[in-house]
Amino acid sequence: MNDMNKNNTVLRFMTCGSVDDGKSTLIGRLLYDTKTILTDTLSQIEKTSKKKGMTALDLSLITDGLQAEREQGITIDVAYRYFSTGSRKYIIADAPGHEQYTRNMVTAASTAQLAIILVDARKGMLTQTRRHSYLTKLVGIKHIIVAVNKMDLVNYDENEYQTICEEYNSFASAIKLNQPEVNISFIPMSALNGDMIVDRGDSLDWYKGATLLETLENIDATEETKNSQLRFPIQLVCRPRDSANEVLHDFRAFMGKIESGSLKVNDKIKVLPSSHESTIKEIRIGEELISEATYEQSVTVSLNDEIDISRGDMIVQKDDSLTSTKNFTANVCWLSESN
Repeated sequence: MNDMNKNNTVLRFMTCGSVDDGKSTLIGRLLYDTKTILTDTLSQIEKTSKKKGMTALDLSLITDGLQAEREQGITIDVAYRYFSTGSRKYIIADAPGHEQYTRNMVTAASTAQLAIILVDARKGMLTQTRRHSYLTKLVGIKHIIVAVNKMDLVNYDENEYQTICEEYNSFASAIKLNQPEVNISFIPMSALNGDMIVDRGDSLDWYKGATLLETLENIDATEETKNSQLRFPIQLVCRPRDSANEVLHDFRAFMGKIESGSLKVNDKIKVLPSSHESTIKEIRIGEELISEATYEQSVTVSLNDEIDISRGDMIVQKDDSLTSTKNFTANVCWLSESN
């Protein structure tokens, strides 16, 4: 785990899969074992667990915030949790597994960089496992961890684990999920007992791979974004005024967040949809001038030429083949119960 301290980025990931595969318990275990649960929250969970007649903590209560979720023991809405290990920050989305709430899973997937797809070691691949896997492909998630959970209920049998891995790989091939740009890994675990979540435990000696936390700490989910073409959508045209709010300064720049790629001073760029060209004069973060900006940075950019640019336009590199169009072909996932 020596490489962990080198990674200080934010990772957004979600847990998904079928009902009762242990998604909420997995997140609860992850937060509990990394000691990121507040004392008052932990005290409330202990009281609620005792009321339910449980001798151990019901870790799923950490994410099940709705009363109906606690009563039924299922996840309905997407629950977001935030934690940090000191070397990386995380935003977790716990997606519901019930078929009725599949649309909520898509909400979680829309911003996730990584998906943890849980599979019950006793049941193997189910309809929702397949459906959620396909939806991760549809929204373009490039990092997938197949968590074979509840290994304690099959006596930590390696053969059961290998069978599920083979079944999932076969399905991934059928839907063309296992492409070269998609990273799929498998981890056997017991979220209830904490095996292979943060600590390795004593029951999975035959598994030589990384724990879940080690995998999350070391994965680079930003590589594709860093190597992508520049995409800088304009959110605001900046024309500052003086304190009296009357006289315009001799300054016009464009503000926004770089969604992918990077931008340097003197770069040749073009603006879409007009295709007007110019070069980068200055890049600012706040009042500070910088020579280069990269993805996820919110910056103010000024150009060497006066170009008519407005909110919604996009700055790309001059040699980019991207063009604007009024017609396109798309796959639409219709999630309404009626047409």
